[in-house]
Amino acid sequence: MEKQSKKDNYSKSNFNMMNKGNPRNSGPVKKPKNFKGTLKRLWHYFGPEKIRLIFLLSLIIIDTLILIFIPFLIGRAIDLIDKVEGVNFNALGLIVIILMLSYLIDALINFFQNFVMAGVSQRIVFSFRRALMEKLQKLPIVFFDSTTHGEIMSRLTNDIDNISTTISQSTTQLMAGIITVIGAIAMMLYISPILTAASIITIPMIFALTRAVTKKTSHLFREQQKELGILNGHIEESISGIQVVKAFNHEDKSIKELEVINNRLCEVGIKALIFSGFLMPIMNVINNIGFTVVAGLGGILALKAMITIGTITSFIIYSKQFSRPLNDFANIYNTLQSAIAGAERVFEILDDKEEALDSSLAIDLNNPKGHVVFEGVDFGYRSDLKILKDINFEAPAGSNIALVGPTGAGKTTIVNLLARFYDVTSGKITIDGTDIRSYTRDSLRKCFGIVLQDTYLFSGTIRDNIKYGKLNATEEEIIAASKMANAHVFIERLPQGYDTILSESGNNLSQGQRQLLAIGRAILADPSILILDEATSSVDTRTELNIQEGMLKLMEGRTSFVIAHRLSTIRDADMIIVIDKGQILEKGNHHSLLLKKGFYYNMYNNQYKNIGEN
Repeated sequence: MEKQSKKDNYSKSNFNMMNKGNPRNSGPVKKPKNFKGTLKRLWHYFGPEKIRLIFLLSLIIIDTLILIFIPFLIGRAIDLIDKVEGVNFNALGLIVIILMLSYLIDALINFFQNFVMAGVSQRIVFSFRRALMEKLQKLPIVFFDSTTHGEIMSRLTNDIDNISTTISQSTTQLMAGIITVIGAIAMMLYISPILTAASIITIPMIFALTRAVTKKTSHLFREQQKELGILNGHIEESISGIQVVKAFNHEDKSIKELEVINNRLCEVGIKALIFSGFLMPIMNVINNIGFTVVAGLGGILALKAMITIGTITSFIIYSKQFSRPLNDFANIYNTLQSAIAGAERVFEILDDKEEALDSSLAIDLNNPKGHVVFEGVDFGYRSDLKILKDINFEAPAGSNIALVGPTGAGKTTIVNLLARFYDVTSGKITIDGTDIRSYTRDSLRKCFGIVLQDTYLFSGTIRDNIKYGKLNATEEEIIAASKMANAHVFIERLPQGYDTILSESGNNLSQGQRQLLAIGRAILADPSILILDEATSSVDTRTELNIQEGMLKLMEGRTSFVIAHRLSTIRDADMIIVIDKGQILEKGNHHSLLLKKGFYYNMYNNQYKNIGEN
């Protein structure tokens, strides 16, 4: 069944009124709503990686212990150099060998850490993308009507990539940093409690600075991700509609709009980078003050023979090991703001209301006959604004029903309700005597074949696109459907025939050719109920006549709903329903409606007054 891509103008305008100020599309940017809550939800994605994370933690512990042992060896090596007693070359050589082995083991462990973490981060991101894609399949059509494609793509790509980068870079840093801080401060206390007390005076300053900076950057990163989504949406629309842009000479307009969005993104990006980059230089100043205090106090203690030069050297290295993770924590927290901003945007979709589940009593629609009845159907996107009002009609099984009326009258909305893209506000729609809400959606939609005015084709071969209507179709069935849709002749003329690769949306074919393929796809699906929404609007008159021959064969024994503006195409319909402003004005066949000399009569005469047809 072809994805819906067109809406009635009347319906769409009211829908846009309802969504004015939608936070997905506009409105003020907010700070992360729940930093801790979002972080906790992110952590749940680490659950399946528990064994690997335990192994990773073991590697980090071993590596950290080696790195903590190294400053102690360096201090001992320095103390072995004595002006009075000389140099103990044997002991010094042994320490040098141990140091070389330690650095080699550290390099190997780092390699395995990166190897393990790369796999962990990519699997987590894979789970994230799969969950988001699964969610998108469950969301109602209203979500896609209110959210730009570029915005959705931004959340699927940029936001999740942001999370991936943070996970891969920050997880090992965080784990190693915690262990290093514990180990370093233990060794510092062992060496000199006095120097340790002098070292930790900088900690309150570091935390105060981190809090001040991250408080400013949190909302900036969220705003940056939002502006990036808007930019992606504009680019996606500009590229998809490039022919329209060029046809109306709006290249400059498109570029100017891009510049406005890009400038906003650039401005907020600069602010975010400035404030986040502001952290590390000041942190280094604070750390250097701490090192100066330690070195000065250590020198005084050395002069009093309370500690050795080697011990001071070891302590300074340990103090750096202690302060570096604190700097990393501040940097990680700063980077985490960007990831949390992206994660919240992803969770917004994951938390969005899904299409209502089928009732536990829902039944499958098996072997549908196609008897359709609308009983007192009202519909509106808002309770106070109805788009369809008191729609009543009956379509016997196998009948051909035409829906006509001005643009935006509500014709497409009627077939959208029939396929349960939306649910009625009041009243009911029945198929074969049962309310469609009592059927499972899967079984209900399998009975429909839909061909829309705006045809969508997927990247791939022509064969694959036709086969989309029936995935297990044989080659003979595909060719037979193509012939019925009068597409076989032009397909055979292509260099690769049915193996011709289509570009995105089938843009390397004409609109008429794309329409023929869509009709062939619907024919192959062999539906019980056929919906044709201006299905022949994009083909020439001769091709239209050929298609109508195929459509007449397809409609035999099937209930068909045809939306048409060219009234000549529906003169043979069993019933013509005339709709305007969401209400049924007239019902009847072509001749009876002409005899009434009402709305249909005026439409028909206005369309063919220059042809003299009656």
